[in-house]
Amino acid sequence: MNTERVERLLRAPEVSFFLFGARGTGKSTWLRTVLSGTTYLDLLDTSLQLELTAAPHRLEAIIGETTPGQWIVLDEIQKVPALLSEVHRLMEDRGWTFALCGSSARKLKRSGADLLAGRAITINMEPFSSVELGDQFSLARALDWGLLPVVHARPGMEAETLSAYVDTYLREEIKEEGAVRNFPPFARFLTVAGMLNGQPLNAENIAREAQVPRSTVDGYFELLHDTLLGFPLPAYRPGLKVREAARPKFYWLDPGVARACAGLLHDPLAADWRGAALETLIFHELRVRNATARRPLTYYRTAAGAEIDFVVETRKRQPGRKAQVVCIEVKHAESWQRKWERPMRDMAADERLETKRIIGVYRGSRRYSFDGLDVLPVGNFLQELHSGLVF
Repeated sequence: MNTERVERLLRAPEVSFFLFGARGTGKSTWLRTVLSGTTYLDLLDTSLQLELTAAPHRLEAIIGETTPGQWIVLDEIQKVPALLSEVHRLMEDRGWTFALCGSSARKLKRSGADLLAGRAITINMEPFSSVELGDQFSLARALDWGLLPVVHARPGMEAETLSAYVDTYLREEIKEEGAVRNFPPFARFLTVAGMLNGQPLNAENIAREAQVPRSTVDGYFELLHDTLLGFPLPAYRPGLKVREAARPKFYWLDPGVARACAGLLHDPLAADWRGAALETLIFHELRVRNATARRPLTYYRTAAGAEIDFVVETRKRQPGRKAQVVCIEVKHAESWQRKWERPMRDMAADERLETKRIIGVYRGSRRYSFDGLDVLPVGNFLQELHSGLVF
């Protein structure tokens, strides 16, 4: 399977940019494709990394004569944060345009590096999406193993690849961040966090399970977010009920990464796990769509336990105008049960909000329309999502 032939949705900006994304999402492949024929410096090259760490000012000489507007790619920029001051100078003095690639902005920020004062925009690379893969997309395989390009390229070796991915990521990325001084507790935390994929965060319980201090858990989750391994999903609190959930949920970057961290690569998966995997996949696809739509993604839960998996706020509340939302409920089931609609219908009935659309997503094959609620098979939902019909 040749993943280099998968056309990515991401488009290169016309101005200098930072490109961030977790390891294995295809950043370097994408850069070499869309910015081919440019000056490309890979800071994984040990000799280059050591030279520029010792003498960042040599960057100009290494690049050589380049006309204004010519692209210069610096891959793994977090390896030498001091280079950003030189990049800033060269952008100003020489008019050069830079693509700065890395797996985390955390080290750059922690080192006090010059982040170019708004002279470079930031874009993110996600794992493959269903629309990018087209006919290569398999829902069953995506739920079992995820959509990381490095995994997708090796059919039949998914478990081995994910195991190596997590081990390599932990050794090379997390340790390099310098935020984890004692590694065994972090490894215990990863296993617990992997098992709790898609659930509201309860730091006290996680700390107890992982045998680490409560404050340490917060730092660990921040680290996962900063390194783009996982994402919080905030709670939506429109004030429709006296008590509404305030804790965010946490979803891993990818169902396969969650499975690897949880230690389940060689175990049969339970129904609850597959349900969380489907939610993780849908959240991933929502984030891919949201790279251009840029709308708040949340979930909703009342004190009584009524929950809506995803609430997309398509219009902010303003004086004289209600907030507008799209509600999405996701079920890993081959038949749709009408009782699942209740929380979305309750929100749609509240006059303090304007509900643009309510959608049920499930594993079945038939579409339904029940009094303004659309029930869609996963494939149909993804087609509508990426066609702009959901938000």
